[in-house]
Amino acid sequence: MTTTASTLTYGPLQFPHRAGLTLWQFTRAQRLGLIPGPDVTGDRWSAAVFDDAVARINAIRQAVGTMPDVGATRAEERLAERFDIPVHPGTAAELARRGHLPAAGDHKGHPLYCGLTLEKFNDRRKVQRASAAGTLHIRDAAAQVLGIRASDFDHLVRAGFLTHADTARSGWNRHDVVLLYRRADLDRVARSRRIDWEAARATPKGHRSPLAALPTQQQATGR
Repeated sequence: MTTTASTLTYGPLQFPHRAGLTLWQFTRAQRLGLIPGPDVTGDRWSAAVFDDAVARINAIRQAVGTMPDVGATRAEERLAERFDIPVHPGTAAELARRGHLPAAGDHKGHPLYCGLTLEKFNDRRKVQRASAAGTLHIRDAAAQVLGIRASDFDHLVRAGFLTHADTARSGWNRHDVVLLYRRADLDRVARSRRIDWEAARATPKGHRSPLAALPTQQQATGR
């Protein structure tokens, strides 16, 4: 910050510090249009803009809320605490997919969900539905949901009936990536009439899968 009154300006860290805002509150206030962008060369704010924001600081604090933007785990913890219900991993992404929980940025490639929306979220049923639909399963668990062998499941993936919805690091080896499949996608495939589920589920271990005859995704697309 400069020291002469005529040229007093504030930088992106000085502005929120002097105004009594956290950095996330300051960023959200800008996103909501409550504080304008820099009006001085060099990405700085003039004293006039700063003084105007300070005069409205209580209204700004109320508008930006009390919860910063958070990752999926914290968002799901918040929803579980708010409604006192189980909230499975994958729920935040499912709510976002359904247009109920917007992403407000990212951190190291992972989405950050809008804390203001989470703070005001009051629809228990939407959370329950998203939790059921968005539950994530590793390959073997996903195969069990469908009532088939893991090798049969691999044929469904190869044929393009399923694709993973997310990934995670293995609990055994952090270098290994584990593919995760969404419950709603599994339920959708389970309703497909293109698959002989009775035959697939009746095939014993060690026998060729009837799903092996499914064309690969590239072949199926080319037809």
